[in-house]
Amino acid sequence: MIEVEGLTVRFAGVTPIDDVSLLFPSGTCGLIGPNGAGKTTFFNVLSGFVKPSAGSIRAFGQDLLRMADYKRARWGLRRTFQTEQSIEGLSVFDNVAMIHEHSGAKRSLRQADVLAALDFVGLEVSPRAKAGVLGAAERRLLEVARTVVGRPRIVLLDEPAAGLPDDETMHLGQVIQKIPSEFGALVVLVDHDMSLVSACCETTAVLDFGKLIASGPTADVLRDEHVVRAYLGQDVEA
Repeated sequence: MIEVEGLTVRFAGVTPIDDVSLLFPSGTCGLIGPNGAGKTTFFNVLSGFVKPSAGSIRAFGQDLLRMADYKRARWGLRRTFQTEQSIEGLSVFDNVAMIHEHSGAKRSLRQADVLAALDFVGLEVSPRAKAGVLGAAERRLLEVARTVVGRPRIVLLDEPAAGLPDDETMHLGQVIQKIPSEFGALVVLVDHDMSLVSACCETTAVLDFGKLIASGPTADVLRDEHVVRAYLGQDVEA
């Protein structure tokens, strides 16, 4: 569970997160909104890259904001970025092993854990293959494998399906849906593909200009008139 109270981030005269309070209970939760709504800033606060001006975040009972960023990774916070972070010159195995090394998991389990993560995402390439030769969908699966290795507690996925065709997005969605039951981790998914969000997320929160405009069961949120106007760009009949 992630509990956010009064979270505010200010950059000079800009307030990308404005007094946000929300709850991500369990399973896979969505975080959506237009470009510039504050979604990546929210992930950066959770990751420790950005210090908020006000507010609190508790994750599984821990005060996340009091934890150094490197300790959050060891504690179990994982994330992907809009720009892939795998190192092209390293093998698929070594890209995942790097995360395992800093996770606090036992070194003696590294090979088994890394291979299990690659198997979980369904990456059908040799672990010895260089990351640089992978196709777009394979690189995205590698990114997800890096988030699930080494006992994750929170997995933050920042637009993992961007640019993928429908069939590859569907496979990625199936992988995302299995993360909570397989690893016991809470997943927060940011994506503009509403079919992916609908398929994966039990609950969804919506940001617009840094403010929370809706939160709750995903189907209800996507029908909310404020969400339709602000995010989907459609008029709602009175």
